[in-house]
Amino acid sequence: MSIHTESISKFINERWDESIVPTLCDYVRIPNKSPMFDPGWEANGHMQKAVELLDAWCESAQVTGLSREVVSLPGRTPVLFCEIPATADCENTVLLYGHYDKQPEFSGWEEGLSPWEPVLRDGKLYGRGGADDGYALFGSLTAIAALQSQGVPHARCVVLIEGCEESGSFDLPFYVDALAERIGQPDLVVCLDAECGNYDQLWITTSLRGMLPGTLNVEVLTEGQHSGAAGGIVPSSFRILRQLFDRVENPGSGELHKALYVDIPASAQQQFQHVAQVLGRTVVDRFPWSERMQPELDDTIELLLNNAWRPSLATVGLSGAPEVGDAGNTLRPNTSAKLVFRLPPTLDADAAAETIKSVLESNPPHQASVNFELEHPQTGWCAPELAAWLEQSMADASLQFFGKPAMYMGMGGTIPFMKMLGDAYPEVQFMVTGVLGPKSNAHGPNEFLEIETGKRITCCVARVLADHAVSAAR
Repeated sequence: MSIHTESISKFINERWDESIVPTLCDYVRIPNKSPMFDPGWEANGHMQKAVELLDAWCESAQVTGLSREVVSLPGRTPVLFCEIPATADCENTVLLYGHYDKQPEFSGWEEGLSPWEPVLRDGKLYGRGGADDGYALFGSLTAIAALQSQGVPHARCVVLIEGCEESGSFDLPFYVDALAERIGQPDLVVCLDAECGNYDQLWITTSLRGMLPGTLNVEVLTEGQHSGAAGGIVPSSFRILRQLFDRVENPGSGELHKALYVDIPASAQQQFQHVAQVLGRTVVDRFPWSERMQPELDDTIELLLNNAWRPSLATVGLSGAPEVGDAGNTLRPNTSAKLVFRLPPTLDADAAAETIKSVLESNPPHQASVNFELEHPQTGWCAPELAAWLEQSMADASLQFFGKPAMYMGMGGTIPFMKMLGDAYPEVQFMVTGVLGPKSNAHGPNEFLEIETGKRITCCVARVLADHAVSAAR
């Protein structure tokens, strides 16, 4: 049974306007930062408040047969587990995934905008977490409700919303084990936590980079000393830090240690030729560049490959130094830098972590005290070859609800659960998509959810669920 475009769109648009957006506003107000950024999350109670808000909204989801539970393992961020029985004549299961934990505030929000106070402006919902990834539960259940409202069959659906994704999902394996029997054997995974190259069509993520986070600590003294008295005798901890950086990153070209590279598949290179034609200068112009600042390269295809299939390094935090206005003439005893390496999708993150740790710590300059403290390395993910029905369904959905063809590309970010699922269920198919388009700025200031895109993606998910039921019943 095919879905009716106008009826499905009307149902989903009304649900977004009347229920989802107001609830997302309440959700934005909750500062439920991921446990890596709020070690006291359990005592502070924000995470519990957020998951209870999502759980309470399920009462109004109008999904027939919906059962749900906030599952809490000791010391682990809770997950919301939902189950909806099949209305189609099939035994297949669809797993729909998202997360509700958030990145920290960050600085630089425009006047009138802030991380914890929602603002609706020009069709966008500003605030932390709406696009990354608070909308996932609402979109998933609303897609199912839309099908049921039209009498369109769907398979059994499981919705799993976790609270640790922004910290590397280190809590999630415990829940996957605990809920394994209740999850069952999904043959389709729908993930709504990815990027979109523009807001004009459905974007499907074909690969995700891995991640190697850690803190590099350099100590030269047990306490700070007058820079005049110590300068020239005591080596600077910052200079030693710079020397260690040069071991893993060429300061001129940005090229990283050779252990972090893989051969790029020809299919990915061909894919990005098409993406470059569609996006053009948007690949560069989407970022808020400083005056006269230039990108790494002028070649759009190479920039896209850099972002999806080559490693990169970001220094996301520094410790051990006062603010410039508070700085005295003191030679500091230590400097620490939080590093995040993004790894090619097929690179083993644990092996890379072992190599980088050894390179940074061995034979330190002046025998300084050096430690690279690792934080949950994550191997990336590559989508399996698309089943013919799913490829056709996503193509039809994009034309039906966006009016333009679907697009495919690798993504520079990391979603640990995709690798976990791919390993656990080798035959599973993936629909990985999202609302994180140009300027949406997840993790940074002025994060927003483009509401119209959220509606259209919800419609596309409904179409794919309907087509999945038809395919599964054959």
